[in-house]
Amino acid sequence: MAAVTALVLMEIERGKVDAVAQELLKLDGVSEVFSVAGQYDVVALLRTPTNEQIADLVTARIRDLPYIIKTQTLMAFKTFSREDMDRMFSIGNE
Repeated sequence: MAAVTALVLMEIERGKVDAVAQELLKLDGVSEVFSVAGQYDVVALLRTPTNEQIADLVTARIRDLPYIIKTQTLMAFKTFSREDMDRMFSIGNE
C-alpha cells in the first residue's frame, strides 16, 4: 500500500526553529524536517499509511507543539522523482 504524503509549512517563534525541528523528528510519521527561508521557517515531510493518520499527526500532535505560530498543510497527490523519470526514459536503452 502506498504511503500518504503531506508537507506541513510552519511559522515558528524567533530562535526556536532548532527546538521545534528536534521535537518534530520524534513524531512517528515525520520523515524529514527542513529549515527554510521565506514566509515559513520549517517544512516537515510527513508519510503515513492513511489520510486519517496524517490528520491526527497534524491536528493532534504537531499543532500541540510549543513555539509553532501557524501551519499550512499541503497534501501530495502524486510523487515525481528524478529516479522515477530516469527509469521511465531508460526503458529499451540498455
